[in-house]
Amino acid sequence: MKKAMLTLVFGSAIFLAACGGGDKTATKDEGKTAAPDGETIAMKSCISCHGGELQGQGNAPALKDVGSRLSETEILNVIENGKNGMPPNVVKGEDAEAVAKWLASQK
Repeated sequence: MKKAMLTLVFGSAIFLAACGGGDKTATKDEGKTAAPDGETIAMKSCISCHGGELQGQGNAPALKDVGSRLSETEILNVIENGKNGMPPNVVKGEDAEAVAKWLASQK
């Protein structure tokens, strides 16, 4: 019985050691977070008011061409401070900056 238990313990230890160890081919960018994707964030945060294709709906204006009307700085100001019926800080920080940059490119 002791021999079977000892064999089980050693066999398990060898098996677990062989399975562990992690990825030895990690890139040098490991630990860095990717920049936020403005389009993805906008599609998650803005569609409920501005429509699924940002075409505008109700009192919310269209955003699909907002870059032809407002600069990136102006868009960021609206995101951070709100305007008319839009509440402030729907998205914040780097996410807000990424959304403003992406929206500014929509012309």
